[in-house]
Amino acid sequence: MTEPKIPVTEDELHAYVDNELPPERRGDVEAWLAAHPDDAERVQSWRAMADALHARYDSVADEPVPKRLEIERLVREPRRWIYGAIAATLVAFIAGGAAGWLAHGVAASPSAFQSLTSEALVAHRLYVVEVRHPVEVPGNERAHLQTWLSKRCGWVVFAPELDATGLKLVGGRLLPGPTGPASFLMYESASGERFTVYSAKAASETTQMRYATQDKDGALFWADRGVAFVVSGSSDRDRLTQVARLVYDATEKHGG
Repeated sequence: MTEPKIPVTEDELHAYVDNELPPERRGDVEAWLAAHPDDAERVQSWRAMADALHARYDSVADEPVPKRLEIERLVREPRRWIYGAIAATLVAFIAGGAAGWLAHGVAASPSAFQSLTSEALVAHRLYVVEVRHPVEVPGNERAHLQTWLSKRCGWVVFAPELDATGLKLVGGRLLPGPTGPASFLMYESASGERFTVYSAKAASETTQMRYATQDKDGALFWADRGVAFVVSGSSDRDRLTQVARLVYDATEKHGG
């Protein structure tokens, strides 16, 4: 199989995984993957992620809508979270570029994605270097931290346990967000690696998860039920995705 004359884009690789690639390009993509083992490995990992997300959430998406939500069903799609297409139009975002991961739902406007992710990365880079004062409320006061931030922000702020990723809660603080208050949680590993979870009100009910980088920092953004979340940390996307998935799962489970 010869390599295609027209190079395969990353959008096409994701479309291939999602079975949304035009039939006339399928052979070209397969030829490309045969000639580019690194891309083939990435595609295989995306497929594994998609299968895991389908297994976890498809049964929930197929559940009948409760009577009290019948009106909502007219304006919202079921929240089916799947490994989705990279948004090539966002490649220029924050110097490092942006990419997508996930979701059927309402796409976040670039402005909301950019402004919230930019705010979160600024806060992340400002506080992760702090030794004595990285947070206002320490992690050993988790219950107080959650109650205080929930009251000040106006939505339920939950500080999930991230032990499965080797991270412990350092604590949190209240920050000004683009349109109101924002919550900021910090986690740290035994080696000193730090991740932060930023949340603020979002105009969109549900959005795709999107990836961005700035210098050596990475961020994953999504919104759910009117609240946007940005997990910031290592620019190693696999590591960041591992942490963000656990935050998403724990927050989703807590929120019911």
